[in-house]
Amino acid sequence: MSPLDRLFKLRQHGTDVRTEILAGLTTFLTMSYIVFVNPDILGTTGMDPGAVFVATCLAAAIGSAVMALAANFPVGMAPGMGLNAFFAFTVVGSAGLPWQQALAAVFISGLVFLALSLSGVRAWLVAGIPASLRSAIVAGIGLFLAIIALQKSNVIVANEDTMLALGPLNTVPPLLALGGFLLIAVLEARRVRGAILIGILAVTAAGWLAGDVQYQGLVSLPPSLAPTFLQLDLPGLLHHDGGAPVAVLLQVVLVFVLVEVFDATGTLYGVVGRAGLLELADGRKRFGRALLADSSAIVAGSLLGTSSTTAFAESASGVQAGGRTGLTALVVAALFLAALLFSPLAAMVPAYATAPALLFVAGLMLRELVNVEWSDLTESVPAALCALAMPFTYSIANGLAFGFIAYAALKAGTGRWREARPALRLVAGLFVLRFALE
Repeated sequence: MSPLDRLFKLRQHGTDVRTEILAGLTTFLTMSYIVFVNPDILGTTGMDPGAVFVATCLAAAIGSAVMALAANFPVGMAPGMGLNAFFAFTVVGSAGLPWQQALAAVFISGLVFLALSLSGVRAWLVAGIPASLRSAIVAGIGLFLAIIALQKSNVIVANEDTMLALGPLNTVPPLLALGGFLLIAVLEARRVRGAILIGILAVTAAGWLAGDVQYQGLVSLPPSLAPTFLQLDLPGLLHHDGGAPVAVLLQVVLVFVLVEVFDATGTLYGVVGRAGLLELADGRKRFGRALLADSSAIVAGSLLGTSSTTAFAESASGVQAGGRTGLTALVVAALFLAALLFSPLAAMVPAYATAPALLFVAGLMLRELVNVEWSDLTESVPAALCALAMPFTYSIANGLAFGFIAYAALKAGTGRWREARPALRLVAGLFVLRFALE
C-alpha cells in the first residue's frame, strides 16, 4: 500500500491516485479564474494587485491543503466571490474603511466563525434561517455581482435622468465582455472543463489583438507579498475615534460571518453529499473538521492580505470526475502554488475580461430563486426584498438587513411569530441595532 493510499484511504473510497489527480486538475480548472478576478476586484480598494494575486494563490493553496489533510474531503478552497465584492465595494467603498481595517474585519469574522464552528452555534444558526432567505441571499449576491460586472465592462453607464443607461456597445470593452460571456456560456453548455478560465484568457487575447492590452509576458517569479502581508489594522478598526463606528463594525462583521456561514456550509453539504461521504461511518466527524478548516483559512487569508476564503462550489466538478478524498484537494493546492509563476499573465487581464466571469457566476447564483416559496407572501416578500436591495442599494449588508427584518415583521404581523426561529430573531435584532446606532 502506497503512502498516499494510507494517508487518504484511497481503496476504502473506491478510487486511485490517477483518478484523484485528474479530479484535482478538473476542480482547479473550474475555479482558477479567481486568481484573475480577485486581484481585479480588491485592486479597486488601493491594494497592490500583484500582492493580492500572491495572497489569493497562497490562501487557496493553504485552505485546500488544510481541507485535504484535516478532513480528507475533495473540496477546493479560495477567496470567495461575493465576499470579495462586499469587501471592496461595501466595506471599503461605501463604509469608507481603509483596506487595512477591512482586512482586520475579515480577521475578526474568521475568529467569530471559528468560535461558532467549535461551539456548535454555526449549525444552530444555519438551521434557524429559513430556506427562502438562504436562497435569496445567494441570488442577491448574484445580482450584486452582475451589476458590478456590467459596470466594469461599460455595458451599463451612469445617467443623470435614469441613473443607469446602456453603454457604448461599439467600443472594445463592452463588446468583448459580452462576447466573452457568450463564449463561457457556450463552453459550459458543451461541458468544456475550465470554461470560465478560457473565457477570461480569450477576452484578454482579443484585447491584445485590438491593441487595448499590453503584452507583459507569461511566466516570472511571483511579485512581493509585502504590500498586503500582515497589513491588517486591528487597532485602527477598533479605535472609536479614528476607526470604525460601532454600527459599521457590527454591520461588517455580522455580514461577513453570515455570508461565510451560509456560503461555506451550503457548499460543503452540497459537494460532500454529492460524493456520498456524509453517509460514511466517519462522515459527520470529518464534516466537523471541514468546518474548522474553512474557518481557519479565513484567518490565514486575512493575514496574507485577501478577503474571506471559502469552499468553492466548483469542487463538484472534481467529484463528478471521480474525486473522493483529500488527495483531490491537495492537487488543487499544488496547482495554486504553481499558478504563482503566472503573475505577468494576471497583470495583463483587463477588467472587462473578468466581467464575463462575474456575470456568468451571477447567472448561476440566480438559480436559487426557484427554491423560494413564492405562494406564501410571508416567505416570498422578505426574500424578494433581500435579493433586490443588494444591487439597488449597492450593498450586501442592506439586502440582508431588509430581508431579515421584513421576515420577522411579516411573521409577527400575520400571527405566525413562532415560524421566525430564535436565530432569525437574533440576527434581525442585530440589524435593527445597527440602524439604531447609525
